[in-house]
Amino acid sequence: MNDIVSPIASKPQPLKVNPAEASRAGRAGYDKPTPQNTIFLFVDHQIGLMAGVRDFSSLAEYKNNVVALAKMAKALNAPVLITSSNAQWQNGDTLPELKAIFPDQPIIRRTGIINAYEDPTFRAALDDLVSRTGRTHLVISGVTLGTCVAMPTYSLINDGYPVYPVVDASGAWSHYEAEAAMARMTRSGAHPVTVFAFGCELQADWKEPTADAMFKPFIDHLPEYGFVVQGFWNNANTRAVPDPFGTVK
Repeated sequence: MNDIVSPIASKPQPLKVNPAEASRAGRAGYDKPTPQNTIFLFVDHQIGLMAGVRDFSSLAEYKNNVVALAKMAKALNAPVLITSSNAQWQNGDTLPELKAIFPDQPIIRRTGIINAYEDPTFRAALDDLVSRTGRTHLVISGVTLGTCVAMPTYSLINDGYPVYPVVDASGAWSHYEAEAAMARMTRSGAHPVTVFAFGCELQADWKEPTADAMFKPFIDHLPEYGFVVQGFWNNANTRAVPDPFGTVK
């Protein structure tokens, strides 16, 4: 029996029922995040604070995920806000790689207010961005998960925003903090996500124009997948290393 191949002109189909109708019917409504409705918030990814992260096997893994998320936001042409807390003191400056990815993005330098959404300067910048773009789905990552991410998340949900905390691009002082924050944010109505799964959700279709740019963070920052892809394409049309035994045809 022949396989059925989806036409390459196919596009992702919309849901049959909108999220509000699904909720009224007692189901979980899916208010889908897209490259057109999201804003990325990078909160307090600072070198002083990052040194205290304890819920990853290594800081290299955590930093890798932050950089990957930033590159995805860039690839999708999504607007971003970057903020720091007391960078002039022990918290340190924003991660240099984050500044390099968004060289023209001003950093909102908070001077004491812990919850970024409660800071008047950050609030004004976010309100302006939402007003100008019509985007309302907020993707948030930061250090630490229990404060820099969770506290704005509770406030944003209170004010009506769908919020997507990227938990593996956010660090914590301990596993207890991370688990408590994720549980409380979920109960509050947040939608915890992870970098690469959420990247797929936003991309939705690898035939979209952003595919090449979006594919690069997967190759560069998810090595388990990158090795598979590179191994395939290295040998797709010609072998990177010829087989002297003649066993590979």
